[in-house]
Amino acid sequence: MQIYSVYIITNKPNGVLYIGVTKDLKRRIRQHKNKVQPTTFSARYNLSRLVYFESFETKDEALLREKRMKKWNRDWKVELIEKENPDCENLVDKIK
Repeated sequence: MQIYSVYIITNKPNGVLYIGVTKDLKRRIRQHKNKVQPTTFSARYNLSRLVYFESFETKDEALLREKRMKKWNRDWKVELIEKENPDCENLVDKIK
C-alpha cells in the first residue's frame, strides 16, 4: 500500500515555511537537503528541516490537505507545528 505525506519544512525555528506532498517522504527530504533542484523555493531558502508531517492512504486526500494548508495564514501553520512539535526538532528520524 502506498502512503502519501503532507509535510512542512523550514530552515530554522520561526523561519520560512514550505508545504509539500510526496509519496516517499525520506527521499523527498533528502532531495530538499541536497538541493537537487537548485532554483526551487526550498533550495533558495535552504529549507530541509522537517518540522511536521502527516500521512494519508490516498493521493487525493494528501493533495486536498496540502491545498487547504497552503491557504492557511502563517499563524495557523506555526500553531500546528508548535502543537505537534513544540521543540521544532527535525523529524526526519521519525519517518517510518
